[in-house]
Amino acid sequence: ESVAGRREAFDVIVERHRRSIYQVCYRFVNNHEDASDLAQEVFVRAWRALPRFKGDAALSTWLYRIAVNLCLNRVSAKRLETEPIESDRFEDTSLEDPGAELMRTERAAAVRRAIAALPDKQRAALILRVYHDLSHRQIADVLGSSVGAVKANFFHALGNLKKILGSEP
Repeated sequence: ESVAGRREAFDVIVERHRRSIYQVCYRFVNNHEDASDLAQEVFVRAWRALPRFKGDAALSTWLYRIAVNLCLNRVSAKRLETEPIESDRFEDTSLEDPGAELMRTERAAAVRRAIAALPDKQRAALILRVYHDLSHRQIADVLGSSVGAVKANFFHALGNLKKILGSEP
């Protein structure tokens, strides 16, 4: 198997998974530039580790695992500033009351802060379940834990979010 052939195959992998890996990184860091850097780093690490990839997990699971580990390491090393969620930018709010827009923006920021305050495993379980629609089994594979632990982390994450958001002004 030639390096050029491996490179072409890897380019296809990057093209297919680039968006979802960027999105999972964005959910952890809430910042476009940092998410782009992290996503790029995920693929650099995946390329280096490709010869050791056994195929015992789905390729997407393996990439998510690299992304989550990288994000958790980066976030714990450096708490990042928040930036508005992408989808907010494309909504047509011209017919809306400006107060409603402000409330929605503040609420989105409060949710991002609350998610950032969750313990690592809870945050990872919540992001992968809610924003990436992964099953508990897939999340367990990504995090290297049991389905029961994932369900517990997700349940506790929801409870903690309610508590945190309930105490927001």
